[in-house]
Amino acid sequence: MRWSHLLAPGASVLDVACGAGRHMRWFAERGHPVTGVDRSPEAVASAAGFGQALVADIESGPWPFAGRVFGAVIVTNYLWRPRLPDIVAAVAPGGVLLYETFAAGNETVGKPSRPDFLLQPGELLVVCAGLRVVAYEDGFLPAPARFVQRIAAVRPAGAAAGGPPLS
Repeated sequence: MRWSHLLAPGASVLDVACGAGRHMRWFAERGHPVTGVDRSPEAVASAAGFGQALVADIESGPWPFAGRVFGAVIVTNYLWRPRLPDIVAAVAPGGVLLYETFAAGNETVGKPSRPDFLLQPGELLVVCAGLRVVAYEDGFLPAPARFVQRIAAVRPAGAAAGGPPLS
């Protein structure tokens, strides 16, 4: 919610690992067409009340949005490193990436605790190298106790999705 003002009015939104559609609902209520993807049919059934919702296992199957871009891509509490390039490439020129998930250190306070599911220091900054970072946080939050990384980043309007700025 904190960075949703960065989206252009009416910008399309992709919610990756959307669950029951909490973020889809937020953006749909603000006039954005929303699309969500999750591997859980039950979650997608709930999320479908807010926009287009797709059941897909993006860890084992193909990326269902190849060649498509969105005015915003939202990811919360989800990390599958092989999909990071696809997620960033789905951000349209002038679009926004809002990403937050667990970070290294979380293993000291709870789950997830496997390194596969914890961002390393500065990892989101590296992933977003072609985007303009508006905000970045990496640290501990007390309630509930967890370590997170968050980023709000914008693809420059003159940049191609999935690539460096155009000259």
